Amino acid sequence: MTSQQIQLLFVDLALIVLLARGLGALAGRLGQPPVVGEILAGILLGPTLLNGAVSAILFPPDVRPLLSALADVGVALFMFTIGLGVEQHGLRNRGRLAAGATLGSTLVPFGLGIGLAFFLLRNENTGHPGAFVVFVGLAVSVTAFPVLARILADRGLARTALGGIALATAGVVDVVAWAALAVVQAVGSGGPLHWRLALAVPYLLGMLFVVRPLLRRVLIPRRTGRVPAALSLAVVLTGVLLSAAATEAMGMHFIFGAFLFGLVIPRDAAVNVFRAELDEKVGHLTGLLLPIYFVVAGLKVDLGGLRVADLASLGGILLVAVLGKFGGTYLGARSQGLAARPSAALAALMNTRGLTELVILGVGLQIGLLSDSLYTLMVVMAVVTTMMTGPLLSLIYRRPVVVPSENPSERPEPLRAGRGGRGTGG
Repeated sequence: MTSQQIQLLFVDLALIVLLARGLGALAGRLGQPPVVGEILAGILLGPTLLNGAVSAILFPPDVRPLLSALADVGVALFMFTIGLGVEQHGLRNRGRLAAGATLGSTLVPFGLGIGLAFFLLRNENTGHPGAFVVFVGLAVSVTAFPVLARILADRGLARTALGGIALATAGVVDVVAWAALAVVQAVGSGGPLHWRLALAVPYLLGMLFVVRPLLRRVLIPRRTGRVPAALSLAVVLTGVLLSAAATEAMGMHFIFGAFLFGLVIPRDAAVNVFRAELDEKVGHLTGLLLPIYFVVAGLKVDLGGLRVADLASLGGILLVAVLGKFGGTYLGARSQGLAARPSAALAALMNTRGLTELVILGVGLQIGLLSDSLYTLMVVMAVVTTMMTGPLLSLIYRRPVVVPSENPSERPEPLRAGRGGRGTGG
């Protein structure tokens, strides 16, 4: 790195933290996820204002990869903390509900998205129309797992039944999305199919039956019964990074490797104190690094380049995205016997996009499936659908919502509407 690159990197980091935190706090005061303000910060710093003069000076091409690398580390660490905080009892006796919601949340929007793709093809010049059609269906089907997790944590719902079902549903939906994206990327870029995805199943089994027992032996020494903090922290952080690298190598996104490593951390009583300390320490890092990701994504959005004719396309994208995701999730949950209001609450949560959407759209832009204008429209859709989540939840949660267990002997769990609980910085 040259001295000029180092200077610009530090200035950019300071500017990103200041602007993202400021707009994120403003979004929070308006009842929106702070990620909305962070994405808007990126848009303000991008080519939308002053025809890109500001972004060209502050974020030259040789500095953006450095920012992107820091952003990826922040996302990986954040996903680890989300996996670390998931309580497995939240899904006990509710697997059928999660399965129904997953099918509805995936198939319905994907089918409507394919129809949308043929509508958009009229104005899109792509060399791979088949890949484009599948890509658009995929883009309107995803749920932003990290953003959803942040919303649940901010509202104190992460450890409730609805939170557990929503996280499980979003996780499965996004795993399917990443697998499909790998195929689309291979077709769109002309490369070979990602056969490495076949390694995902043995990798998952290895994490559960090999890595978890090893972590238990390291984190819970038999003689002292105490967790050696320094050694354990080094082991865990090393594991997070290696697990993220492994899933990335398999053709899935690295966030799932980081999340999975958080899930396999033992839940023994002797480790609980260490888990709390680890969550706090890693949280400080993510508080600095995670906003960078949203700002970097926003730098590619140019609202000033949109035409009046693009508004029709935007309307179609929003209609399909909201109707498909909300309606599909609602019908899937209702088909499994879940009452109307908790089904609507789950549908509102699954309509959240944000981070995952931005990652997928970035791939589409990179391999030439999306034009700059269509990428901008899709980002607007991601922001709007994410902004809808808070008001919809507040409307649904005017009275307590109950998610019943599939086991008749288990008491149903009421879900509160409060905004309490530990925040995630976003």
